[in-house]
Amino acid sequence: MSCNKGWFAKGLKDGVPIALGYFAVAFTLGIAARNAGLTAFQAAFMSLTNVTSAGEFAGIGLIASGAAYIEMAAMQLVINLRYCLMSCTLSQKLDSKLPFLHRLLVAYGVTDEIFAISAAAEGKLNPYYTYGAACVAVPGWTIGTYLGVVLGNVMPDRLLSAMSVALYGMFIAIIIPPVRKDKIIAGLIVVSMIASSLFTYLPILRDISPGFRIIILTIVIAGIAAVLFPIETESEQEKQGSPKTG
Repeated sequence: MSCNKGWFAKGLKDGVPIALGYFAVAFTLGIAARNAGLTAFQAAFMSLTNVTSAGEFAGIGLIASGAAYIEMAAMQLVINLRYCLMSCTLSQKLDSKLPFLHRLLVAYGVTDEIFAISAAAEGKLNPYYTYGAACVAVPGWTIGTYLGVVLGNVMPDRLLSAMSVALYGMFIAIIIPPVRKDKIIAGLIVVSMIASSLFTYLPILRDISPGFRIIILTIVIAGIAAVLFPIETESEQEKQGSPKTG
């Protein structure tokens, strides 16, 4: 029990920087939700149950455009599919004797940042470490969204327009580091931008709803990239790097 408390406290400590970052980003997300017609409670409940910036932002766009539920569900499945891979990775770090309920609770707290600190934990992952990080990070995300809607109703329009750009700045900040390291990723981003523009302006393609545009572009571009530029596993890299014998 004392071990669990220690890991929970460590998770709380490591989750504070994540919570602060979440709060700032979620505030701008709340402004976008407010512009789409969501109430503060609706936006906060969405953030509490989803905890995903890209998924929620895309969902808000579909809500604003009046998209169908099936379209929204399919788009969320594609955008958030990476969390399934993250959960599979963390499941390998959990004790095999751990009750299934703990695995479900850990899965709820899987975000990009919480996954990173959980995967970096030495040895087997104590679920209470992830609980601690989620207990401070998720409220930061939820409260930030709520306040974004509430304060968005009283803030000047010019200030709201300026703060709405912050969410796009976050996405740019996410892609810049990998682009600098990998030219292939940079090329794929350029291709994605061009393809998205074609879907926006070409007569037939622009008639496709925004949700299915994202789904089509994600599956097609990611699929082609996976075939043309497969990522080598560590074992394959070791084989190529090892000297030939005989």
